[in-house]
Amino acid sequence: MTSSPPDVAGRVQAVRERIAEAALRAGRDPAAITLVAASKTQPPERIAEVVRAGVRDVGENRVQEARSKIPAVSAALHGLPGPTWHLIGHVQTNKAAAAADLFQVVQSVDSVRVAEALSRRATRPLAVLLEVYVGDDPDRPGLRPAELSEAAGRIIELPHLNVRGLMSVAPLGLAAAEVRAAFAAIRNLRDSLAVEYPRVHWTDVSMGMTEDFPVAIAEGSTMVRVGRAIFGERTLVEPA
Repeated sequence: MTSSPPDVAGRVQAVRERIAEAALRAGRDPAAITLVAASKTQPPERIAEVVRAGVRDVGENRVQEARSKIPAVSAALHGLPGPTWHLIGHVQTNKAAAAADLFQVVQSVDSVRVAEALSRRATRPLAVLLEVYVGDDPDRPGLRPAELSEAAGRIIELPHLNVRGLMSVAPLGLAAAEVRAAFAAIRNLRDSLAVEYPRVHWTDVSMGMTEDFPVAIAEGSTMVRVGRAIFGERTLVEPA
């Protein structure tokens, strides 16, 4: 006899237990790590289930998909407080106004140009993370380490943006030890920026997804973006 798959609350609890185990192994406080449910293509009702299960942060990849989903999730929660919404996918400059309006956190600021577009269009303080890429693929988004210091110096001077740290995705195709080294490199970049720009609170390092978040936690991640381990396989929906 086969057991039925766990419900959303069970999946959330299992992820939280893995987060706690990884944190404790690293000598860290599990409460210092924020779980962001990566909800790409998931329907609003499913996201509302995750929020009701106690997840307070939700990450969307596409502005156009979030435009209809965010109010739909709010309606599905029937008056319960909604989550903090994070934009975790690439920001197109022509969608900067909508991104600044819809999201409380933009994790994927991958250029000065994107930061400037968000700054011009934000009507309230907007928390942002600088996306950094430490691999060799020229097509992957993210600031490169060699340009990070100069870009950060320009971005932190922009109005309306509250720079809180770094975000990264591990390069594809790496062995486990190389993934760990990539995460360590991101943490070290954050530490260097904290020395160079001490008036900024470089609080957050967002790295780690379903496949590798325990390793990311071991290397100092403060936010993990978990999709499949919470929602199961993606449910395709058409963006509005």
